[in-house]
Amino acid sequence: MIPWLRHPLDPLPETRLALPQGSDAPGLLAAGGELTPERLAEAYGKGVFPWYSEGQPILWWSPDPRMVLFVDEFKLSRSLRKTVKNFRMDKRCEIRIDSAFRRVITACASTPRDGQAGTWIVPEMIDAYCDWHALGTVHSIESWIDGQLVGGLYGINLGRMFFGESMFSHRTDASKIAMAALVCFCRHHGITLIDCQQRTGHLASLGAREIPRSEFEALFTPRIREPSVKDWTYHLAMWAQLEVDQTDRHNLPTQEPGP
Repeated sequence: MIPWLRHPLDPLPETRLALPQGSDAPGLLAAGGELTPERLAEAYGKGVFPWYSEGQPILWWSPDPRMVLFVDEFKLSRSLRKTVKNFRMDKRCEIRIDSAFRRVITACASTPRDGQAGTWIVPEMIDAYCDWHALGTVHSIESWIDGQLVGGLYGINLGRMFFGESMFSHRTDASKIAMAALVCFCRHHGITLIDCQQRTGHLASLGAREIPRSEFEALFTPRIREPSVKDWTYHLAMWAQLEVDQTDRHNLPTQEPGP
């Protein structure tokens, strides 16, 4: 049996108590509670996230293994590198951050996906993350062409960690372009790890890989104790981060948060 969170102040269980591999729901930790910014902050601060469907109670997860992207391991295929270069050079194209957050999360919920019926981004979740976005913790990275939002992603920034949630594309590779921009932004600001939660072929093609939950927690815990990024503005100069060899990147200055 998993714990039921009946009171707003009931803490989430320790992640080691999540259902193990081989069970009916590996990684499931708890159920119930509310989707408030306070509860979400507690959850992500422990490496836990909500994931459930319409008609289900709120379900809280801590999978083992955990899918992550070390930003220095981000992969660009030859064709995708060319696509990103063309996007960068085209004056009709731009990356924006947080200019249309609700539109991004709504598009993530409503855009059809191969092999997937319905969505886990239910209206209650959209409202909760929009509330958290208003507090400056959740961010959207957006691909725009000719003034039209064509793709993007959203996620959470705690300290020097980014917890990716979902992405969408209305044009070929628009979400991958947004992901490349996020990686550049993270490299510029000294964020070295992006949580991807669970394995997908799409994320694996970009360099993400699975690690044990214990290793994930050892990596993210010190990172979330550092100051969060304050300036969520994408500058064209950040694209240069894609061209720097990872062995030389430690010599580049990163932007430190303001006082």
